[in-house]
Amino acid sequence: MDLSIIIVNYRSKAKLINCLDSISLKSETDINFEIIVVDNNSGDNLDFLVSRYQNLKLVVSPRNLGMGGGNNIGINQASGEFILVLNPDTVINSSAVVILMDYLKQHSEVGLVGPKLIYPNGSLQFSCMNLPSFFMPILRRTFLGDYFKEKRDHYMMQDFDHNSINSVGWLMGSCLMFRKKIILDSGEIFKPRFDDRYFMYFEDIDLARQLWFRGKKIIYNPLATVIHDHQRQSAKYPWYLALVSDRLVWHHINSWLKYFIKWGFKYKQYVKN
Repeated sequence: MDLSIIIVNYRSKAKLINCLDSISLKSETDINFEIIVVDNNSGDNLDFLVSRYQNLKLVVSPRNLGMGGGNNIGINQASGEFILVLNPDTVINSSAVVILMDYLKQHSEVGLVGPKLIYPNGSLQFSCMNLPSFFMPILRRTFLGDYFKEKRDHYMMQDFDHNSINSVGWLMGSCLMFRKKIILDSGEIFKPRFDDRYFMYFEDIDLARQLWFRGKKIIYNPLATVIHDHQRQSAKYPWYLALVSDRLVWHHINSWLKYFIKWGFKYKQYVKN
C-alpha cells in the first residue's frame, strides 16, 4: 500500500463528504491508497460511507479523543508507506497528493511536508509558521500583539515568500504528509504519532518539534495547493469574553502549557534557511 489518508470527523458530515468526493486518486494516478475515516464519537452515523466510497474504512471511536488521538487511531490501522492527514474541511486534488509524495521520496532529510492552503475564495491562508515562544499565543490573541507586531508577524511568517518551497518551523495540521516509518540518521526507526495529551491545539506543532528534534526538516511546498474552509473557532470571541464563554479557548490554554512543560520554556528555532 502506497498511501493511507486519515480523516478525523467530529460533527462535520457535509464537509467530510465534500472532502471525500475530492479524492480521485484511483482514476487519475497509479497510487495504491486507502482512506481511513475516524469518527470521534460524533453521532454523525457515517456507516453509509463504506459502500459509497471504494477503499474506505470507517473506525468509530467510543469517545472523542481530540484531533491527535483520533488521528493516531487511523495511523495505527494504516497500511500505507505514506500517511496523509487531512481535515474534513479540506478539498484536495490528485496533483497535490503526487507532489507531496514525490517530494518526500526525493528528500530523505524531510520528515514532514505540507501544501499551500487557500481559503475557498482563493486567498492565501497562513499555514506555515516559526516555532512559538512562550508568550506568542498571548500576542496572537490579545491587543498586546499590536505592540509587538514585528515579533507576531515573524512568527506567522507573514514576510515569507509563500510561493517558494522552504523549511519552516511547523505546519497547520489540516493537510500533512509523512512516512509511517522514518529511518533516522542513526539507523533507528521513528514512527511519527501525535501526542494525544493535547486534546486540541498544539498537536501539529508538537509533531513538527518531534521531527526537528530527530534531525528531520519540516517543508512547506506551495507547488501543491489545497482548499481549506478554515474557521478559527477558538478566536470567534474577543479574548476577554472567550475566557468565560468558550471552552475551546481553555483547550488552547491547556495545550499551550502542556507544550512548554514538555519542551521547555526557552525558545529554540531549528529552521536555518
